[in-house]
Parts: sequence; C-alpha cells; structure tokens
Amino acid sequence: MGDSTDNGTAGHRQRLRARFLKGGADAMPDYELLELTLFAAVPRRDTKPMAKALLARFGSFAEVIAAPPARLMEIQGVGESVVHHLKIVEAAAHRSAKTGVINRPVLSSWTALVDYCTAAMARAANEEFRVLFLDRKNVLIADEVQNRGTVDHTPVYPREIIKRALELGASSIILVHNHPSGDPTPSKADIAMTREVVTAAKALGIAVHDHLVIGRGGNASFKSLGLL
Repeated sequence: MGDSTDNGTAGHRQRLRARFLKGGADAMPDYELLELTLFAAVPRRDTKPMAKALLARFGSFAEVIAAPPARLMEIQGVGESVVHHLKIVEAAAHRSAKTGVINRPVLSSWTALVDYCTAAMARAANEEFRVLFLDRKNVLIADEVQNRGTVDHTPVYPREIIKRALELGASSIILVHNHPSGDPTPSKADIAMTREVVTAAKALGIAVHDHLVIGRGGNASFKSLGLL
C-alpha cells in the first residue's frame, strides 16, 4: 500500500509539473502553484492538503509566502523546512520585482515601481517608511527603509531623509510607506509629515516626486490625489 501511495504522489507531481511547463503559472490555480512550490520542501508526501490549508488561512499565494514564520507553522505539517522554502520564494519574488525598477528611469516605469513596492511592503505586519533616491535622470540609485514602527505609526525624520539624499547625490526622492490595515488612504499625520519633508527638500534643491501609500487593498498616490 505504501508503494502505491508513493507512486500515486509521484505521478501527481509529474502531471502537475508537466502542466506548469506547458501552460505556466497563469494556467494554474493558487493551490496547485503552491503545491508545486512545496514539492522541494516535502519530498514524498502529498502537498495538496497543506497547500489548501495554507490558502484557507491566508487567502492567496502571495499572502502565504509573505506570512510570518510563526503563523505559517500553526498549519499542520508546516515545519522549518517548509517555512524556509516559502521565504526563499518570497525573497526571489522581491528580487525579481526590484530588477524591474533598479537602474531604470522610474517615472517611465511607474507600474513596475508600484508592483515592486506592493510586493515589498503591502503585507508587512508593521508600518515601514522607505525612500527611493533618484539621480538627475530620475533613475533609481537607492531604495532604503528609513524606519520601521508599529501597526499604525512610523516615526519619520525629514532631516535624516535629506541628509541621506545629499550623501547619495540624489536629485529627487519618492516617499513610500505601507498601511498594515490594508486601506491606503493617507492620514492627516501622513499629509503633515509629507509637507515637512517637501519643505526640507525644497530648501536644498531636492524634488519630492510623490508619496505612495501601499496597502493590501491597493495604493494611493499623493500626487494623483492633489496632495503634493
């Protein structure tokens, strides 16, 4: 019976891999893509129940790979090997998204920039504030997390942001922070802080192109909203 089960699992894996190679990820539902991802971490067991349990808890493939390790390990069968593998996949996704924006004119690849920020920040448990530093041609020369905070607040220091821009020789910056609540609507504190940064930057000839707020439910642009 054990050999039959092993052969059945092996056959299922082979069929799933063949479908992936033929049609790619777009042809597969999230649970099958997650199954494929888990194959390397779970060599001989059927990964479908684990994949479905993970999706039932977290909602989507993207949410699964971004989930905190402690929460992932609450799912039956998920141990350190599975968590380690999922985090490698998450890191690869972030690296791939970043490739679409680094050393490229940001303002002409705006969609790629938003996708990158969403992948990096939308599912974080706490707020983080990052600054994208651009050169005279609006090419991204650095992307740095300036500070991390609580679930609803991150301290921001305009002088430190401008100091770093001068150190990097940046001509302009884009501010980005996330709202763990999921709602990207800028708060009054967000608006006041942005005005402080804009004032400090303007005094030294540094432009602030935009301030993006990233949330699970979408994103908001200060420029598009007329707040900048």
